[in-house]
Amino acid sequence: MANTPQAKKRIRRNERRAEINGARVSRIRTFVKKVEAALASGDKAAATEALAAVQPELDRGVAKGVMHKNTASRKFSRLTKRLSALA
Repeated sequence: MANTPQAKKRIRRNERRAEINGARVSRIRTFVKKVEAALASGDKAAATEALAAVQPELDRGVAKGVMHKNTASRKFSRLTKRLSALA
């Protein structure tokens, strides 16, 4: 258990940050799922629109440190590849 005031503060801060970061990751997943749903339905226009919305979310996740840049790049690349295969 934390004994020093600094360690106690660190625990409080970590709990707050975990909640915020969890919400960020969840938001990114939601955007990705929208693209995947549009791809599954075969709606190219909706998929293109959803893909355009997912890129800034992935970039924001990288900037905020909740996602590695290669992970975001890989996700976007795979979604783009699936969209182009839909044509």
